[in-house]
Amino acid sequence: MDWLDKLERRLGRFAVPGLTRLIVGFNVAAFVLLRMDSTWIKALILDPDLVAGGEIWRLVSYLFIPPTLDPIWLFFALYLFWIMGDGLEQEWGAFKLNVFYLVGMIATTVVAFFIAHNSVTNAYLNLSLFFAFATVFPNFEILLFFILPVKVKWLAAVSAAFVAWTILTAPMGGKLAAVVSLANYLVFFGPQFWQMALLNRQVAKRRAEFETKKREGEADTWHRCVVCNRTEQDNADLEFRVADDDREYCMEHLAQAPERKKA
Repeated sequence: MDWLDKLERRLGRFAVPGLTRLIVGFNVAAFVLLRMDSTWIKALILDPDLVAGGEIWRLVSYLFIPPTLDPIWLFFALYLFWIMGDGLEQEWGAFKLNVFYLVGMIATTVVAFFIAHNSVTNAYLNLSLFFAFATVFPNFEILLFFILPVKVKWLAAVSAAFVAWTILTAPMGGKLAAVVSLANYLVFFGPQFWQMALLNRQVAKRRAEFETKKREGEADTWHRCVVCNRTEQDNADLEFRVADDDREYCMEHLAQAPERKKA
């Protein structure tokens, strides 16, 4: 994305390397704190009313609330978060990963203050990072339940179905929270998907036009043998090769093609 490259040239020096590792560290600290006294959760959540009352640390502290207090599942979740962050940082660089996470964080805060106006979690924000990782590394395998190898693209598909179900069935606040909190993913990958959709549409249109002409006997041919003049329309199983004389022959007559003279 051109705008992101320009922004990186101007502000790249302010990037925080290893951002997701830092977030994992704060998650572990919050986990220890909450295991000691679970009421600390009240001081960490993003509550717009309390932020407006001066508790501005909540704009950041909610990012560090662990997804679970079960140590085994937390280890798995944070380990995956660590891997995803490192992978995206190696692919994008620290600055772009910072921007991705910052856009999601801002969108989540906007949801809390101006749309849902209640306590919001970091769940969709973390999910957006997972979607990004699955888009960039779709065939990366993780051990589900530490045993079953599964490609992240399939887990992302299941998660996307869950988000779609939330958008369809949740109250309006929940719908908007699900959509807006994934704004960073849409900003980064939306243009790419749109271009792919346009390209696929053009390809489908051209294919349909070709099939129509083919049925009407007007279709142009892709291949034609210079010896027998047969094309792929005469026999779909025919194979063609371009010989040294830069002309095309079917496999039956390829031996008749003149060889290129050696200097």
